[in-house]
Amino acid sequence: MKVHLIDGTYELFRHFYAMPKSRNAGGHEVAAVRGVLGSLFFLIDNGATHVAVATDQVIESFRNDLYPGYKDGSGIDPLLWSQFPLLEESLAAAGFVVWPMVEFEADDGLAAGAAMASADPRVEQVLVCTPDKDLAQCVVDARVVQFDRRNRIVRDEQGVIEKFGVPPAAIPDWLALVGDSADGFPGVPRFGAKTAAAVLSRYGRIEDIPTEGARWDVAVRGAATLAANLVEHMDDALLFRRLATLDTDAPVAGSVDELEWKGPREDFGLVCSVLDAPDLERRAAELLARGGAPE
Repeated sequence: MKVHLIDGTYELFRHFYAMPKSRNAGGHEVAAVRGVLGSLFFLIDNGATHVAVATDQVIESFRNDLYPGYKDGSGIDPLLWSQFPLLEESLAAAGFVVWPMVEFEADDGLAAGAAMASADPRVEQVLVCTPDKDLAQCVVDARVVQFDRRNRIVRDEQGVIEKFGVPPAAIPDWLALVGDSADGFPGVPRFGAKTAAAVLSRYGRIEDIPTEGARWDVAVRGAATLAANLVEHMDDALLFRRLATLDTDAPVAGSVDELEWKGPREDFGLVCSVLDAPDLERRAAELLARGGAPE
C-alpha cells in the first residue's frame, strides 16, 4: 500500500487564495474548505487508499516558547482563520483521519506520521504531500518522498540533494544557516543557500564546521567572515536548527490501518448542507459505490 499524508494547513491556505470567495446560507466563508474536500476526493479517485491530514489547530506551538520571533497567527485573514474548525470537522465527516495539532505543528504531525507509516513493512511508499521545504528532512531514499501535488513533483532523497544541495538529514542545519522567513527566524548573516549547502556538504553539521575560515576545506567566498559570523551567532544557529527540526513525537495514529478511507460518516450530508456543496456528497457516494479507491 501507499500512504498519503496531507498538509491540511497548506491546503486550506492554497485554496483560500486560489478560489473565489463563497459564503454559505448562514453568511460564513466556506470556499476553501470545499476546495480541500474536493482535492482529497480527487486523491481517492486517483488511487489513494490510506490518507491522513495534519492541521495546525492553533498555529502557535512549543517553538513560540523557544523563540519569541517564531511565526504565530497574527496577520492571518479572519475569513481564512474561521475555516480551520470547519475544515477539521468536514474532513472527519468525509471519512478522513485528521490530526489537529495543538502543542505541535502540522509539519510535526506529518513527520511523525511518516515515521510511523514507513516502519510498517506493508507500506510500499509514504508520500508527504506538501511543498514545504521543512518536510524534505523526512525523505528516506524512495520510500518516504515529498509530493508537491500542485506542481506534480515527487522528490526522493536524490531529488532533495539536487534541490537543496544537502541530504535530508542536513535540512535543519541548512535552514538554520539560511533562515526561514515563513517561520520567522533569520539564519546566520552572510550564509546564502549555496554557501550553506557547500559548507554542510563538507562538514555535515553546524557544530562540525571549523571555527576558523582558514581551516575550511571548501571553496566559498569570504570564509573568514563566514566563520566569524558563525562563531558569533552559534547559539542562535543551534536554536534555529531546533526550530527547524520536526518532532516525530507528535500525536498521530498508531497504525496505518487506521488511515484507510472507508467512506464518509452518516452526518456528511449535513456537513455538505452547511457547505452548500451537494456535489461533494454525490462524489463521496460515487466513490463509495465503486468500493472506494482502486488498489
